[in-house]
Amino acid sequence: MALQEGWGGIQRVGDVTGLSAPTIIKGMREVRSRRTLTSQVRVRPLGAGRKSVEAVHPPLLKSLSRLVEESTAGDPMSSLRWVHKSTRTLAEEMTRQGCPLSHMTIGRLLSVLGYSLQVNAKNKEGRSPDTRDSQFRYINRQVEKFQAAGNPVLSIDAKKKEKVGEFKNAGRTYRRKGQPIAVNTYDYPDLGKGVAIPYGAYDVGRNHGFVNVGMTHETAEFAVESLRWWWRRIGHKHYPKATGWLLCADGGGSNGSRRRGWKYYLQELTDQLGIPVTVCHYPPGTSKWNKIEHRMFSFISLNWQGVPLDDYATVVNLIGATRTRKGLRIQTRLDRRAYELRQKFADEEMAQVHLRPHETHPKWNYTILSGQQVPGPN
Repeated sequence: MALQEGWGGIQRVGDVTGLSAPTIIKGMREVRSRRTLTSQVRVRPLGAGRKSVEAVHPPLLKSLSRLVEESTAGDPMSSLRWVHKSTRTLAEEMTRQGCPLSHMTIGRLLSVLGYSLQVNAKNKEGRSPDTRDSQFRYINRQVEKFQAAGNPVLSIDAKKKEKVGEFKNAGRTYRRKGQPIAVNTYDYPDLGKGVAIPYGAYDVGRNHGFVNVGMTHETAEFAVESLRWWWRRIGHKHYPKATGWLLCADGGGSNGSRRRGWKYYLQELTDQLGIPVTVCHYPPGTSKWNKIEHRMFSFISLNWQGVPLDDYATVVNLIGATRTRKGLRIQTRLDRRAYELRQKFADEEMAQVHLRPHETHPKWNYTILSGQQVPGPN
């Protein structure tokens, strides 16, 4: 443009673009010489510019690496043993040692050294007890035995307690832009309507579930009442000729292996049905292997993610509407009954429980017989 304008062209181009006269003149010379600039033409000579701090002071990387390794390894003499090792903390420590660096430079150098921000990884299972594997094998044999006989096999557990009300529920749902569902700023319990305690029974063979939603407390009586409702609604229809049923449960909670109430109320249910019940508990720390966790509860959580559980009807309907491509169906009910906490069971009451321990891990595996049946050897 400056070449086309002729006399005064440099001044006019400078006024329009804000470029200096030397820059415009340099461009005019390049155009006259017919040079074409490409992306590979270097404006700055190779090696020019300010050197990186690690290039000017090579020991810096070694000092920083030693500092991080000491604190990572838990060296008791390290000054960073008991502090949060952020880039700012590391920068302050390097400065104290005579190497003043900014926290941004520290972050870049850590990347050069191969460090990155990472969270704790739950990979350490600890020493696996010898009994764990044998218990898993025993549970598998029991499942195969009951299924071969046409008897029901249930995976049972209580899902995490949920607050009912206009509270934030983790997850996202599709909404029109700028129109999120408004919920309470705070999660104070008195702002809600109570709690929802889903206790589930998952039929392993039929891929069918039942959830009893409690409103008060998760007790052993509540757990057994949930099983009673499963039999009333589902069990007796699909297993009319059942000669027993198997419950696969965690070792703790309302259906824990050491809970007296759990066994006491199971005896009541067994007497009512006239069918013995066999219970196999998973070893401690292995609840994730309970099939109800990843075959039913996980899909319930996916179905209601991002939806406030503002009332009990919402909880029940969302659970009942849960579906999977493999055919999972869930029936549910709301249990309005109030359950009493801290119930005590005397030795005389427990003597009425016809419990037959199995030879394999008797504390985890047992059968409760009805009052008309006489306990025999396993």
